[in-house]
Amino acid sequence: MSDDHRSAPDAPPHWPGASSGPTEPHWRQDESRARKDEPPLNRFLGGSPGSVFLRLLFVSLIVGAFLMWFDIRPQDIFRGVIDLINRIWALGFDAIREVANYIIVGAAIVVPVWLALRLLNMRDGR
Repeated sequence: MSDDHRSAPDAPPHWPGASSGPTEPHWRQDESRARKDEPPLNRFLGGSPGSVFLRLLFVSLIVGAFLMWFDIRPQDIFRGVIDLINRIWALGFDAIREVANYIIVGAAIVVPVWLALRLLNMRDGR
């Protein structure tokens, strides 16, 4: 038989938060308090500006070496992004033009029928 009213055993009293049920771990509470004490710029960047700059510089060096190894230059990346935007732009407006044609052709039938039905309904007093 199964007992559906089981509960988790109580935590030992010397554990943090043992009496108050599930809470955030103590290391997270310390971390959130420390972040509130940091200047807004450091919180936004994820650390001091100098350390963030050095991390970005190091990661840029590694990624740049990897891309150069594959013979990918920055101008190739920018040219590719510009070409992608131009293709999406052209595709988007061609699709909009096609949909607009469908709407105009459909409206040539739907609007006169709708107008005729509205006029007939007004005549009946509805």
